Amino acid sequence: MSTRAKITGTGMYLPDRVVTNKDLEELMDTTDEWIRQRSGIVERRYIEEGQLPADLAEAAARRALEAAGLEADQLDCIILATLSAQAEFPGTSFFLQEKLGGTVPCFDLRAQCSGFLFSLNVARSFVVSGQYQRVLVVGCEVHSTGLDHSTEGRDVAVLFGDGAGAVIVEANTDETDRSDILEVRMHADGKYATKLWVESPGSGTFPKRWTQEIFDSRGHYPKMEGKFVFKHAVTRMPQVLRQTLDAASVKIDDVSLFLFHQANLRINEYVANQLEIPPEKIRNNIQTYGNCSAASIPILLSEAERDGALNRGDLVSLTGFGSGFSWASAVIRW
Repeated sequence: MSTRAKITGTGMYLPDRVVTNKDLEELMDTTDEWIRQRSGIVERRYIEEGQLPADLAEAAARRALEAAGLEADQLDCIILATLSAQAEFPGTSFFLQEKLGGTVPCFDLRAQCSGFLFSLNVARSFVVSGQYQRVLVVGCEVHSTGLDHSTEGRDVAVLFGDGAGAVIVEANTDETDRSDILEVRMHADGKYATKLWVESPGSGTFPKRWTQEIFDSRGHYPKMEGKFVFKHAVTRMPQVLRQTLDAASVKIDDVSLFLFHQANLRINEYVANQLEIPPEKIRNNIQTYGNCSAASIPILLSEAERDGALNRGDLVSLTGFGSGFSWASAVIRW
């Protein structure tokens, strides 16, 4: 009897603090119209003072556990995808584990906006191999405390928000239950690493990770070559989506729902047009949450399940692109 990997629960958490484009107009030379036209974003969520990434992750994780009918002590492993770690070390997953209780293995995975899909593939491999029965996969980001909220940094700062999403991946040996993470495909191209990155603080900076020169040059803020990133995203995302569907012997018309990473609404519209996907099969929430990086796709997935947009037996396609460059896609039978 073969073992499949099944998503049995989803959860999400967004901070209460809403930051609108109008709010950002007070901080930098930008406009609501400018932001909407270029990204589709209207508002995003930021943490309040005292909130930590592990707090967001815990809230999303507990909701996923509840949906799966599990307690935290029934988990075998925790994988947390993030590019905005709570501390230099240890990883945010360890702070999450402490909140959930227990001593199960946990680790962070850094593949930026593709991190959730990379983590989902690792969880799937753990479960299918029989090493673990139940794996918690979390995408968690707190961008707001690391953005350049000045006119110089506006091109990046207006895009990002804070949030967390989580899923429970469990072993499925029931021959009458077809639920399965059918295929995941992952890719990367490190020669474009500096096209979207934060240089410092990092151990690659000599002789100190943090200097006044770095601070003066704003090397601690994210930098992005937007047009270059856009061009690669709209090329790589359709490629890996098709590759993954082909590997699963699934046609685009067979898929009930397509969930794309929420980096830019214009990217997702472009990709959907390329693949001739009808609008009713696509779900976006970047308008209200901004780009939550590794948390974007699990938040979308949790929303879709909560709203009844996903039914057991449906095929759902998940696709993302991010810094690194990294890109990945998964096809799941719900």
